[in-house]
Amino acid sequence: MNQLIKPKVTLVGAGPGDPELITLKAVLALNKADVVLYDALIDKSLLKHAPDKAIKIFVGKRVGKHSCPQDETNRLCVEYALKHGHVVRLKGGDPFVFGRGSEEIDYIEAFGIPTEVVPGITSAVAVPASIGIPVTKRGVSESFWVITATTSYGELSRDIAIAAQSTATVVILMGTKKLPEIVNAYTAAGKSDIPVAIIQNGTTKEEQFVAGTIQDITSKARQAGIAAPAIIVVGEVVKESYRLKEVYEQTVNIGH
Repeated sequence: MNQLIKPKVTLVGAGPGDPELITLKAVLALNKADVVLYDALIDKSLLKHAPDKAIKIFVGKRVGKHSCPQDETNRLCVEYALKHGHVVRLKGGDPFVFGRGSEEIDYIEAFGIPTEVVPGITSAVAVPASIGIPVTKRGVSESFWVITATTSYGELSRDIAIAAQSTATVVILMGTKKLPEIVNAYTAAGKSDIPVAIIQNGTTKEEQFVAGTIQDITSKARQAGIAAPAIIVVGEVVKESYRLKEVYEQTVNIGH
């Protein structure tokens, strides 16, 4: 290893999708990158914050298309840090919210390479906010859960059934494929009338969303062609969105 090279890996959260929702600290880290390893959901314009001479490598994975398994990404972080110096590992949202960030840090630290974490704005809060849904609101919801729909074994998280029994807002990530199972969990808890919204590509120009209740959201999502990556928000706060009010006013009117 060249004695002038100082290996370092900075884990950077890029935010929920809109390239303007990256933090200043994240931009400053990119400014000093020798190598950028970036994920699938990163807006490519963010790479312009890195020097022209920086090496930029795609290591992302989308649903069903694993272009670069996690072990390989971990290995690349170490290899490029030792060879080139400062590696910025650019991840969507916040790297510590279902981003496997801590796994990457553990691996890199085992090689004695200094690491730093730059938190990102998590999509779990920012995406609902982008269409006017507050995850908490006085008198409506005093807490919120953030749950990944799919466990590492590919099964529906058991936490969803537990969350369905509470009055909390529930934000479900990576849940579009599990929507029928999520609906079943809420129906079993007697919550078939609870409001729900699904937001695809939140905060970006491709944003699409659909809203309804647990009993009709599956058919509405199918009609709208909603697909991954999307975030599911379940709870009374969904009705509080100024952009979704009409959906629920229509429902009330039909009921009378």
